[in-house]
Amino acid sequence: MKNLGLVLSIILLAGILVACGDNASGNTTTLNEDKIVVGVTAGPHEQIVEAAAEVAAENGLEVELKVFSDYVLPNTALSEGDLDVNSYQHEPFLDQFNDDHGTDLVPVGKTILNPMGVYSETYESMDDLPDGATFGLPNDPTNGGRALFILEEAGIISLEEGKKETASIHDVIDNPKNLEFIELDAAQIPKQLSEVDAAAINTNFALGAGINPKEDSILLESTNSPYVNFIVVRAENENDLAVEKFIEAYQSDEVKAFIEEEFQGSVIPSWDE
Repeated sequence: MKNLGLVLSIILLAGILVACGDNASGNTTTLNEDKIVVGVTAGPHEQIVEAAAEVAAENGLEVELKVFSDYVLPNTALSEGDLDVNSYQHEPFLDQFNDDHGTDLVPVGKTILNPMGVYSETYESMDDLPDGATFGLPNDPTNGGRALFILEEAGIISLEEGKKETASIHDVIDNPKNLEFIELDAAQIPKQLSEVDAAAINTNFALGAGINPKEDSILLESTNSPYVNFIVVRAENENDLAVEKFIEAYQSDEVKAFIEEEFQGSVIPSWDE
């Protein structure tokens, strides 16, 4: 009987410890209400979150910034818990990342539109591009598709029906100028612009290379683009107070004024759209 009592006591104690363990684990998923770690890509996203951090500090939220030089690592770091939030991507890219990596990252607040532009060191308009011109575009699926979407919207090419935002170069069904598409690393396209007749460049990389989208592009993405950027978190944290505080700071009048003054139309606040 003593042995039976001992066994029952051990089982009961184990059950209590497991319950406590589950409780503790649940608590660790909630973000600190007073500090948040935010990942961004270098350039406009970095500058804007720095401005948002100043607003957040006034409301008792400390923002620690981590800056990345590519598009994949901020999501990897977020999914692994090294970040609490990131701010750098549009929803088609996020959806593709979740599909490819089995992650559950969710958009929680609109930020900005970085209108992708087409640039050329040789030609002053898309009409000037000769037959068979070489055209550089990002080699990642979402931004490559975005570049093709812009070309179709401008009447330069036609894409297969149903492939608008997810198109690849293999989905081009009409190409009157016989453009030769060359897929390149998005971050390197500004350095390789002289090697092609024209190229589509993401705004953060264009600005980083001293290229002004509004003034220097020969074609600029329209403001009705589906590629608005978002603040992104792990699904378990989407209703956390720290996240709400950060969104409020980002979408403040102070940050909107900073964007409009700093970027003069090259970056567009999109949370009121």
